[in-house]
Amino acid sequence: MHIVVVGGGVVGMTTAYELNRRGHRVTVLERHGIAGNETSKGNAAQRSYGVVYPWADPAMVMKAIPWLFKKDGPLKLRLPPSMESLRFLFSTLRYARSPGLFGLNKRAMLRLGIHSRERFLALEQELDLHFDGDHRGLLHLASTPDALEGYRQTHKLLNELGIASRLLTPGQVREAEPGMTGNGPLYGALSYDTDGTGDCHLFSVELARACESKGVTVRYNTESEHLIANDHRVTGVAVRNKDGKAETLEADAVVICAGCWSGQLTRPLGLELPIYPVKGYSFTVPLSDPDRAPVSTVHDDNFKVVSTRLGNRLRASGFVELADFNRNIPEARLATIRKSVESRFPGCADLHAAETWTGFRPMTPDGPPIIGYGPRENLFLNTGHGTFGWTLSAGSASVISQLIGGEEPSVCLDAFRPGRFAE
Repeated sequence: MHIVVVGGGVVGMTTAYELNRRGHRVTVLERHGIAGNETSKGNAAQRSYGVVYPWADPAMVMKAIPWLFKKDGPLKLRLPPSMESLRFLFSTLRYARSPGLFGLNKRAMLRLGIHSRERFLALEQELDLHFDGDHRGLLHLASTPDALEGYRQTHKLLNELGIASRLLTPGQVREAEPGMTGNGPLYGALSYDTDGTGDCHLFSVELARACESKGVTVRYNTESEHLIANDHRVTGVAVRNKDGKAETLEADAVVICAGCWSGQLTRPLGLELPIYPVKGYSFTVPLSDPDRAPVSTVHDDNFKVVSTRLGNRLRASGFVELADFNRNIPEARLATIRKSVESRFPGCADLHAAETWTGFRPMTPDGPPIIGYGPRENLFLNTGHGTFGWTLSAGSASVISQLIGGEEPSVCLDAFRPGRFAE
């Protein structure tokens, strides 16, 4: 069966790999000139299988408004807000107020995270990929006693699901991360012992090359304009290359992995996807003193900034900003991220010499990604992963490939069904 995958980010490339592994002929359509060049390019570099949680968190609702007005607050809203931003916020509030939904969705996402870790480990055994990847764990720092108490509840849930984790004292945190010599407040941490790291962009590029060596066709600089479909099936994708040449690519099935742009393809077929481009920032810098840098990934809850070791580099990222598709990088955002790194890992790198990035996480208003059947019998969706695309990519690629092949998915997909927003 010839399957077209729309989108060559980490979700699209892992999907292509899984489909090829099952014997399908696969073509990937990517509008950039290289794989993983949009949301996958400069993300937090953490594969946080045990940390995944829904966006619509009831506990965050009361914190959100103060964060908006705090200089270094992790949540930002461009003023005046657009109708798209307001619609997304009100929809998020509705899901956050739905009794029991957050807990159900969190468990579903954690189960998908467990499966994703399994698939990543298998994939890394099957292929020789170089992307500064590792599985040395993740620390969620507690900057207040209340934060540490909240981690105790999370620790119980992780134990229930069989996800390895430990509550650490400040001394144990510094043993695990000896380079953390800064004066940031510390009351302990929750250690996610089996979480991973890695450069998502490098992984996507390496995986694309591996896929091509196995017969996958990756068409770069190719814009997917719309789907060709009748009342029952999709028959192809109308595409246009960088020279403006248009053509129709025939397909037996199509998988949409186009992140924030997925809804443009499904809307004409009657399916609205409320995916919002939640903006984030990061910088990447060579380490000047590796002994002062993180060993793996450290989440500083004081600034909501993540610092990750990538070989001889540091990746630091932060912020959740609702600004539509605005690609500006205000100096104030970078200053906050630098402030976090300096408060934990002073002297590890020349932070002012860093390469900066901003990108858009494809967020659903409730939080879980969109995985399952589309509005035509041979149209499938694997999109809307929000801040956890790198983490969940291998797992979601596995389950969507199982669904396409008529297998029972390894993870229940009820929480991820594409039609849930119309219910």
